[in-house]
Amino acid sequence: MAVKKSDLYSSLWASCDELRGGMDASQYKDYVLFMLFIKYVSDKYGNSDDFAPPIVIPEGASFADMMELKGNPSIGDLINTQVIQPLVDANPRTLARTDFPDFNDPNKLGEGDEKVKRLENLIAIFQNPGLDFSNNRAEHDDILGDAYEYLMRHFATESGKSKGQFYTPSEVSRVIAKVIGVSPKNSVASTTAYDPTCGSGSLLLKVAAEAGKQITLEGQEKDVTTAGLARMNMILHDFPTAKIEGGRSTLTQPRFLDGDQIRTYDYVVANPPFSDKAWSTGFEFDKKAGTVKDRHQRFAFGTPPAKQGDYAYLLHIIRSMKSTGKAACILPHGVLFRGNAEAVIRENLVRSGYLKGVIGLPANLFFGTGIPACILVLDKENAVGRKGIFMIDASKGYIKDGPKNRLREQDIHRIVDTFIRGVDVPRYARWVSIDEIAESKNAFNLNLPRYIDATDRADLQDIEGHMKGGIPERDIDDLAAYWQIMPAVRVTLFAPADRPRYYQLRLAPAEVKAAILDHPEFRALTAASATIFSDWRVRTRPKLVAFGEGSHPKDLIADIAEDLLDAFRAAPLIDAYDIYQHMMSWWNGVMQDDCYLISGTGWVQGAQTREIKKVKNKDGKLVWPEKGDYKIGQRRFASDLLSAPLLVARYFTKEQAQIDKLDTRIAELEAELQERFEEGTGDDGLLSDAVIGEDGKLTINEKSARASIKKLSSDKNYADEVVALESYLELLKELKKVKTARSDAQRELDELIHLKYPTLTEDEVKVLVIDDKWMARLEDDVQGEIDRVSQRLTGRVQQLAERYATPLPKLQVEVAALAAKVVGHLKAMGLSA
Repeated sequence: MAVKKSDLYSSLWASCDELRGGMDASQYKDYVLFMLFIKYVSDKYGNSDDFAPPIVIPEGASFADMMELKGNPSIGDLINTQVIQPLVDANPRTLARTDFPDFNDPNKLGEGDEKVKRLENLIAIFQNPGLDFSNNRAEHDDILGDAYEYLMRHFATESGKSKGQFYTPSEVSRVIAKVIGVSPKNSVASTTAYDPTCGSGSLLLKVAAEAGKQITLEGQEKDVTTAGLARMNMILHDFPTAKIEGGRSTLTQPRFLDGDQIRTYDYVVANPPFSDKAWSTGFEFDKKAGTVKDRHQRFAFGTPPAKQGDYAYLLHIIRSMKSTGKAACILPHGVLFRGNAEAVIRENLVRSGYLKGVIGLPANLFFGTGIPACILVLDKENAVGRKGIFMIDASKGYIKDGPKNRLREQDIHRIVDTFIRGVDVPRYARWVSIDEIAESKNAFNLNLPRYIDATDRADLQDIEGHMKGGIPERDIDDLAAYWQIMPAVRVTLFAPADRPRYYQLRLAPAEVKAAILDHPEFRALTAASATIFSDWRVRTRPKLVAFGEGSHPKDLIADIAEDLLDAFRAAPLIDAYDIYQHMMSWWNGVMQDDCYLISGTGWVQGAQTREIKKVKNKDGKLVWPEKGDYKIGQRRFASDLLSAPLLVARYFTKEQAQIDKLDTRIAELEAELQERFEEGTGDDGLLSDAVIGEDGKLTINEKSARASIKKLSSDKNYADEVVALESYLELLKELKKVKTARSDAQRELDELIHLKYPTLTEDEVKVLVIDDKWMARLEDDVQGEIDRVSQRLTGRVQQLAERYATPLPKLQVEVAALAAKVVGHLKAMGLSA
């Protein structure tokens, strides 16, 4: 049975997190990621038939050899000398000893048995059967690279403010890779990409992913350990020839040169350290003139402030671009508006035409800082003719994810679509001419709120409406998007008031929702959206049916999700990106795991059940790690692809209906017993004599009821109590009987389920998974978006109706009437008002 992708990643993280003990996450990650790396290269290249494999695995230096070291008291030293060093020696152009941690460091790993045990357990984590990458390389390269990203993200989250900067969130990396325009159509083997502050290499790899083929990747990273992470990351993503230079500052000691000139590239991407205060260290800086001597001539637009390095990195990027090169750089928002030397550079940058776009991002996306950042998009091609800059304020599109914010799939797609199309979107995006930017009131200040008003519109109160009653026409007109699609609904809901520009509701507020839902225009809207989904479903189902063992899940989701988004662009009053987000959330949460299972084992095998075994918890007790789908005796089973409820809903509805009927009767009996207990167990209650237990856990069971009946039956004074107890006892007996019947029925159903799984054909599995699991959920999500259209309209109409329902004069009359009543009551009591 294949291991679910999400389960594999989460179990890796959980195991690693548990083993790290008191070690800082920023240090422990180096050990964990090396283990993932050595496992991967051993599986992929250890028995390679290639004449010249990209990575050479010397004899005795594989993961299997590391496993043989378990139990050896010198395991740490032997990993260093028999695995890591021979691996580095065999691959001098690809790997360096500084890439890997010291496995014999007592300060980090402990000493003696503690160190041996920790390293043994660490090796054991990567013996997981789901981490066997020797067979289906095309699929598992994805899984390994993604696992590396997954672990790095979690380590970045845990590493604290100053130590998580090695990782650029993958969502931001994807935006950058897409807005610079790299694609399979414009990429060839000679295409080059560069990151001057590459961290763990995620930005470069996202560019390569967009290129869709092997291109030249080069990057420089000042921190040698992080450069090692990047080199491993490149290899894990099947880019073993990528060149990563570490240990020196890109600004003072750039490593990628052609002669004495900065090497230039087709694409440059970067997430440099924000506002680097030490950027000028190593330069000859003339403080009086505010200039530096730079033999690479990068500061022609001006010299950045000595303690503010953002523009230093940007100018290095510009110098690293070919004459038709594209680039994107993440920088703090301050670069858009800060003055003095930076204002001079910014003006020259704008006048050069190199700056193609500015994308404002939400705050708190990055692991090293909580401040908001932006993406500056550069393009030297056609720079002379560029007359404006396309600006996007995407600061409000995100979701909370623990202590950080994160771009959703719909946020990524909306940013990229809007940027590529270059079309103005109210309160979100705008093309701004250089002439406007140069106006005296702006003076080359690029702060986005100057050009895009993204603030929420205030919900204004209408004084006349409050004084005289009536809903202002202005508020009704604000719902124009609805009336354009459903003009008759407006007429149904509103009638002119007794004066111009005001309306009144034709219906009671409680009747608004039904009036909208039942209106022919809304039903037509619903039908149109349902048709869009139905047509997409017809187009998509054959693609899902054709998906099978060895297929590529990422290709599948890219195809069907884009088709769904494009289809719903035509849906009125529904945001196509919301529909897209439902698709991607379902994919990331469930469907992706399903597809990786199918790709690894096929439909039928993927649907089969696995037996769940008890595991020891932290206290050493055996517990069930999960509930499972059904039980056979004391054994529990589950299917990751095809859960038992799906089987029941299609094949065993009669049996389930009987169980549901018994559940209903159980609930009725328990409710009646509870009611009688509460009524009969108070002071002098008819059931009081049978109550057992202590305060807070009082009850009546069959034994205590029979004992009380026997005790009280001989005394005629307790005849009522006996009758009540006998009736209560009969209910207890019936409840026991029904529960037994329910247990028997469930056992019989579980046996039917257990026998059904092995008989399922591939066509049957596809119907159950595609139609009953995948499509049914998506259809519910689409219906939910349609429902929200009516809910938003209903809510606003009811709010307006209630807001202006009682004008001030009427309120005054009501207050006067109430005051008169109070005076009357006071007089009746002999009191003066």
